[in-house]
Amino acid sequence: MELKSIQPVKNLTDFVESFWMIRNDSAEEKEIIVLPDGRFDIIFSVAADKDFHATLRGLDTRPEQGAIPGHIVMFAVSFKLLAIEYLLDIKMAAMLNEGQRLPDGFWNIGPDDLEDFEVFCTKISGTMLGLVKPGIDNRKKELFDLIYASNGSLTVQELADRVAWSRRQINRYFNEQFGISLKAYCNIFRFKVSLQQIKEGRLFPELNFADQTHFIKEVKRFSGVSPKELAKNTNGRFILLSDMSQQ
Repeated sequence: MELKSIQPVKNLTDFVESFWMIRNDSAEEKEIIVLPDGRFDIIFSVAADKDFHATLRGLDTRPEQGAIPGHIVMFAVSFKLLAIEYLLDIKMAAMLNEGQRLPDGFWNIGPDDLEDFEVFCTKISGTMLGLVKPGIDNRKKELFDLIYASNGSLTVQELADRVAWSRRQINRYFNEQFGISLKAYCNIFRFKVSLQQIKEGRLFPELNFADQTHFIKEVKRFSGVSPKELAKNTNGRFILLSDMSQQ
């Protein structure tokens, strides 16, 4: 199975985390576990003897078992949260741990576009650049910049103080747009950032966890297993860890 990812062009970095592809040329499906990673995705896929389709996947808050079918190609865009309001102009609150099929012809992408990953990234980047809405709220941009720069380790109060936006207003915004509180999102993002250290065998807290017990509890909550078991990644089933080795 082939995994690959590409970073977005500079003008899209506020909205796009990465482009990624999965190609399974085997006839056998591969069982995987999808981990929460603080992003949402639009996935274009085509499998042997099956229709091409596009799927919008919401934020995940828990580990989910799944499978990558045999003879499938998937090209996707992973988005940062600011894209929901300023690129797609939608609300994702009702789509936690869920996905929905997008209309045929979405963004003018078809099965022929899944033949060359780099060409796909160039084409879809041009489309997205034309969709970005002007007049981004500076408080929101600064808030997300702080979350990403701090790896989700700042408290809600620290974030609110730095962007001069009340905790109540921030949490209303997060719950209405994304379906979770700011603290819940920061916890997910902190877990995602911790995956790299876990992959490298550093099985102790390096971010803002209270102690080792808290670290283990949070890793189990978002992955279903202990940090030690997660680091083993038996059979490459934790696909997010496998993707890290490709970047």
